[in-house]
Amino acid sequence: MRLVGIDTRARIRKIVVYAIYIILLSSFQVSFPDRISFLGQTADLMFVFVVLSGYFNGFWDGAIVGIVCGMIRDVFSPPAVVGLDGEVRVTAFIGVFTLFAVGIIGSAFFTRRMRRNIPFSIVAVIFTTFCYKVAGYILIYGWSSLAGAESSRYSLTTALIYSLLPQLLLNVIASIPLILLIRFLGPVSFKGNGKKDEIIKDKGEGTWLGI
Repeated sequence: MRLVGIDTRARIRKIVVYAIYIILLSSFQVSFPDRISFLGQTADLMFVFVVLSGYFNGFWDGAIVGIVCGMIRDVFSPPAVVGLDGEVRVTAFIGVFTLFAVGIIGSAFFTRRMRRNIPFSIVAVIFTTFCYKVAGYILIYGWSSLAGAESSRYSLTTALIYSLLPQLLLNVIASIPLILLIRFLGPVSFKGNGKKDEIIKDKGEGTWLGI
């Protein structure tokens, strides 16, 4: 007689594997940023992991993993901004909102049409990284103009050469080992079955709802 059913094992596997990867990736990113840096930018392992989790494993995986990773980011490296009164303040929930949105975008990025294939998952990382950097630049520029903080503005050339392009390169490089981990040692076991969306619906997204 089985004491633990298939669905229960799938839920336990999902939680344990995600927990291990999130702990390892966040620890590595915080502890060794210089090892994964280029032109002042650092490979955003947690960002890429959230995108790929959503892309390969569906909406709920991307959303929940995004929230958890965002909470860790807000604890260890919350962004500071200059307020309208000129005082520097640490923000809250920026990481949660950002990675939650990233996970949702990853889960919906041509996943049906492209069948969640490995090459197109890199395109998903490029697209979300581009949107993240451009949105961040617009917000920084707009807030700096509002707060009168001229020193925090960047020219388009500087933002392109020293921010956007290096971040795109680093995130694409980081996505390669993460893709292999998620697809072959990930929280959802596909077991060689080609009907990926049916497996995700049965063993991926749905397993969160029973927790």
